[in-house]
Amino acid sequence: MPSGENMQEIAIITDTDSRIPFEIAARYNIYQVPITVNFGEQSYEAVYAINDADTFRRIDGEGKLPTTAAPAPGKFIAAYKNAFDAGAAKIVCICVSKEMSATFNAAVTASAEFPDREIQVIDSRSLSMGLGFMVLAAAEAAAQGATVREIIQVVDDLRSRTCLYTALSTLKYLAMGGRVSNLAAGVASVLSVKPILTIRDGKLDLLERVRTQKKSWERVIELCALSIGEKQIEKMCVLHVNSTQMAQQFSEEMRSRMSCPADIPLVEVTPGLSVHSGAGMVGTVIVVK
Repeated sequence: MPSGENMQEIAIITDTDSRIPFEIAARYNIYQVPITVNFGEQSYEAVYAINDADTFRRIDGEGKLPTTAAPAPGKFIAAYKNAFDAGAAKIVCICVSKEMSATFNAAVTASAEFPDREIQVIDSRSLSMGLGFMVLAAAEAAAQGATVREIIQVVDDLRSRTCLYTALSTLKYLAMGGRVSNLAAGVASVLSVKPILTIRDGKLDLLERVRTQKKSWERVIELCALSIGEKQIEKMCVLHVNSTQMAQQFSEEMRSRMSCPADIPLVEVTPGLSVHSGAGMVGTVIVVK
């Protein structure tokens, strides 16, 4: 938990699916409650104790997919208590979509332990840096003295300006984790296609099926351009799962086809999500002005 020496009145808390780099989180006193990754009886806190490289090294070595679990309410209770002890008067907690994880429900359950305190738990209806960009916007607003209501409005506004598209190497991991229907996964397997996913109604949704990696990347870029229209990009990032070189190549493809900001961070999806998408995934999160 951040030391809170300069804790503002409203503390911002999230979960590790937000994928905010620790140095940036520390700047705003953002605490990320960890998702748990379980290899048999061994449990690890995502990001804090295990990263994508370690995760897929074990998957390849053991031939088994780990399970993931939302934080227990006790993890959020501890985070809330630490924030209040550090001087916060109120808390805004922004979580990965409740359609994909029990994290939001755990955060709400934990808030009941502080009946005399104001804790607002927000369902981001997104994941990874789709969530992360909302958390950062909330933290910036809090640092500037915004009220809880104003922070919620900032989050809602940014959500409405955000799009997320990813291209997977396979649907196998998503089907195993129940993130998409087995029927959709089965069709993709039979056709040997590269699935393209987006966020719809707070859940990862199979949008299209493309036959090659090259075409899947081209289609993701086309979909981004269609979503953006005539608007300018405020910020963006490239997502990937254990595939830095592919992410760099995809970033260069995007720059060659779209007007992009100078800075496009390459962001690894955390093990809480990456075990379901599988290595080789690339995608992007874009926020328009």
